[in-house]
Amino acid sequence: MPKVKTKSGAKKRFTLTGTGKIKRKHAFKSHILTKKTTKQKRNLTQTGLVSSADTDRVKLMLNI
Repeated sequence: MPKVKTKSGAKKRFTLTGTGKIKRKHAFKSHILTKKTTKQKRNLTQTGLVSSADTDRVKLMLNI
């Protein structure tokens, strides 16, 4: 049987924490930043966790 490959897009976007949760970055931080407030850009810098509704889908993509 061949090995099951992970989705390369998901591999670049998600990381696992020590407790098994999945970390992600916020969207809307790449361009058109002049119209966004400093507070908005600062809060988008911080990482978040994948919601419980999406964890099963992301784990399938990462083959966890």
